[in-house]
Amino acid sequence: MATQLGDKIRELRVKQNLLLRQVASKLEVDTSIISKMERGERPIKKEQIAILADILKADKEELQTLWLADQLYDVIEGQPMADEALKSVSKKIKKGK
Repeated sequence: MATQLGDKIRELRVKQNLLLRQVASKLEVDTSIISKMERGERPIKKEQIAILADILKADKEELQTLWLADQLYDVIEGQPMADEALKSVSKKIKKGK
């Protein structure tokens, strides 16, 4: 299943005419790993985000936000009260600011 971050990585890579192997080489992983990350078949490690942002000339905060959104989605997917839980978390975050 595709992820928001995986989709964004693919979009940025294609936009810059970078091959999977070029990104993989800079990230020091196998080409198949990048392909799986883009398709959402392999999780992207938080520490890889800054490196990917540099490689893809992307906004690091945007990629971190997409990574976190994907993490949240994985936890709440299929839960009947997911929307209400997210609203509750959002309120709590806003109160903490």
